Amino acid sequence: MNIWQLFSAGDWITQGVAVLLLAMSIASWVVILWKGWLLPRASADVERSTAAFWQAASIADARQKLAAFDREALVLPLIEATQAQPTGSLAAAGDKSQQLTRVLRDALHRVLDKLQFGQVLLATVGSTAPFVGLLGTVWGIYHALTGIAAAGQITIDKVSGPVGEALIMTAAGLFVAIPAVLGYNIFGRRIGRIEADLEGFARDLRELLTHGSPAPSKVLETEA
Repeated sequence: MNIWQLFSAGDWITQGVAVLLLAMSIASWVVILWKGWLLPRASADVERSTAAFWQAASIADARQKLAAFDREALVLPLIEATQAQPTGSLAAAGDKSQQLTRVLRDALHRVLDKLQFGQVLLATVGSTAPFVGLLGTVWGIYHALTGIAAAGQITIDKVSGPVGEALIMTAAGLFVAIPAVLGYNIFGRRIGRIEADLEGFARDLRELLTHGSPAPSKVLETEA
């Protein structure tokens, strides 16, 4: 019996579970492929953009240079946030250091949201797909046993086939969950490194604009 015959032989619950697992698999693989392309590109952009910034003669010169290096707009929003001049509101209250801290924090959160996009989906698929597959297995076994009982004869060959087919749903759930979990962990580690670089740059930028000379950031990265 092939996959299509197995799908056709099931009732609407079995078919619904199979469709849900397929949708979860497609969604997670789209995110995995997209982030597998995005994060190496973003990491290289941050490294080149921060280097270009510190080699620039001025903030205005740095903004022009970063337009070519910062393809994913991860560093440039931090610089542009510091150039805003709020007046006549609470945003203008406090000293310059407090204002820079606030605008850099907000800009950093927006940038990190872009990097974190899709992580929730991978975590959700990785944690729920095995249980969705188990639901399909339990329902398939129940459906198979009731059909065998209705036939009036219970033998090993009649039980092993339907039960084995139902267990495929458990394997399908694991097949969907494992790539999602691996992707979540690998991407989470890479996002953490990029986040540390951006936080260090934001701190140095604030020190530069506040005191006129950047204080070197010391970011400790722990290897997972």
